[in-house]
Amino acid sequence: MSERSLRQPGPPKFTRFESFEGVGRRLEFTLEPGQSINDAIARPLRAAGVTAASLVLTGGAFNPFHYLMPALATDEHHAAWYSDIFSPAGETRFENGNVTFGERDGAAFIHCHAIWTEQDGRRGAGHVLPQETIISRPMHAIAWGVEEVRMVSEPDEETAFTLFHPVPLKTAITANNGPRTVIARVGPNEDIILALEAICRKHGFAAAILRGGIGSLIGARYADGSRVDDIATEVFVTQGFVTHQSTRTRVDIVMVDTEGNVTRGELLRGENPVCITFELCLEEA
Repeated sequence: MSERSLRQPGPPKFTRFESFEGVGRRLEFTLEPGQSINDAIARPLRAAGVTAASLVLTGGAFNPFHYLMPALATDEHHAAWYSDIFSPAGETRFENGNVTFGERDGAAFIHCHAIWTEQDGRRGAGHVLPQETIISRPMHAIAWGVEEVRMVSEPDEETAFTLFHPVPLKTAITANNGPRTVIARVGPNEDIILALEAICRKHGFAAAILRGGIGSLIGARYADGSRVDDIATEVFVTQGFVTHQSTRTRVDIVMVDTEGNVTRGELLRGENPVCITFELCLEEA
């Protein structure tokens, strides 16, 4: 088990992860140019009745494009923080990334981590600003969502951030024509793979496929022996399979640190604690 941890400003929650189950739905659509990435994602999902979802995006471009990177805290209150806003000139080519879809203050809202190439050839990664960033070339989206759970962005006492967390809408699942799907959030200082295995046990999943997922880790320890020692990072999942047989659990990520260094690889089990939060969608395998 990792010894890395960060002191948070508020008291830790008794429950170290929140997870609720729904009936999974898969939607595939194109994000058309001329819209903010927030609106382009929200419109088809809301029209379909989806209230919480995880998405994988590929291709396309942004112009204008605005983003943040992870940063060390500038006060004595937060465990980590964000950089200033970066707004590269010209069109930025989008490679791939993940999105959490939910709501903030009653309106549709997304959280997006991604990797891209800017007009000058610089490759970057981080947190895409949802309302300010406009799609300039069509992007491909696959969404895995549910109607029985809301993903709500609200102030979090433990971290002093405004964060997504799942809220159940119904007491029972009434439909049976889709895979059992869990919308989850893991809190700080919890090992991400051990938490995923605990979520599977809670919901009686022998195994689960990770459908996207974004968050932050306290650096990284990769299976190939490489490591990231920065404490503040932004992360998205590129593939993941979780099972009670721990030797078969695998989570692969892309990560950017406070210096803009981008790494990717398979995470070591028990060696990768969450920095602030991690939002996840697990589909029963």
